[in-house]
Amino acid sequence: MADQAERLRIVDAHQHFWDLQRNYHPWLCDPEPIPFRYGDYGALRRSYLPPDYRRDSAGFEVAKTIHVEAEWDPNAPIAETRWLETVAAEHGLPSACVAQAWLDRDDVEEVLAAQGARPLVRGIRHKPRSAAAPGEARRGEAGSMDNPKWRRGYALLERHGLSFDLQTPWWHLDAASDLARDFPATQIVINHTALPSDRSAEGLAGWRKGLETAAACPNVALKISGLGRPGLPWTMEANGPVIRDAIAIFSADRCLFASNYPVDSLAGSFRDIFSGFSAAVADRSDAERRKLFHDNAIRIYRL
Repeated sequence: MADQAERLRIVDAHQHFWDLQRNYHPWLCDPEPIPFRYGDYGALRRSYLPPDYRRDSAGFEVAKTIHVEAEWDPNAPIAETRWLETVAAEHGLPSACVAQAWLDRDDVEEVLAAQGARPLVRGIRHKPRSAAAPGEARRGEAGSMDNPKWRRGYALLERHGLSFDLQTPWWHLDAASDLARDFPATQIVINHTALPSDRSAEGLAGWRKGLETAAACPNVALKISGLGRPGLPWTMEANGPVIRDAIAIFSADRCLFASNYPVDSLAGSFRDIFSGFSAAVADRSDAERRKLFHDNAIRIYRL
């Protein structure tokens, strides 16, 4: 299956670059680590640039990539975009980016206008407040997708032609569905498969139900990525059923494959991940496979 994966033309719909010698990413630069869903992330505390990505993806035909904001200094969200423009000019990657903006900050209108004017920017990511477990989820919390100030910022995305990358666990997809229905002209791309970290029967049942709720909204797509779990390797046996369930719920027309590199290097090699994606959809038609690996990202991110 690895050989088949290598023959696919890929748009990697979610990856990150950072230069820790030049730029400030608090979670990577500050001495005190943050709580992280993969556990120890010390291996990520090094610069990661296009030559590193090309080394990791060697053997695969990666035609384009989408850089997703990498928790740059929140006091200077436009600076990451400007830096990425210099990286793209020098290295040819990334092809586009999902930029940082804080939707519930007082400067949101200014930031969105500035980000929307940059040639690489296609969308925005701002992680809304989320609960640590399904039983703790509450609607209307400050900083959540229900918060009126957060929603006022979100409402500005359409004006600037921006999509929204949503990173939230599956137990908040009811709120995401309301957001999608209330703002039908704004494309939402759910990040990291809605974070199905609990692989128990009960956990997966809840995750599937959450996906079904979100998939009922035609302006929502699902990025299949971020399937690693602390201390466990990325395997087709563990992740294949999750991938197939996700596609069955959202369809091959609204799913995108992505590496989440270098973050997911904590779980597996680029080859492990993309060969696994390929194996999981080996029974799909060539047209569907092209959509999942390439065409959907081209369309959704307007490449």
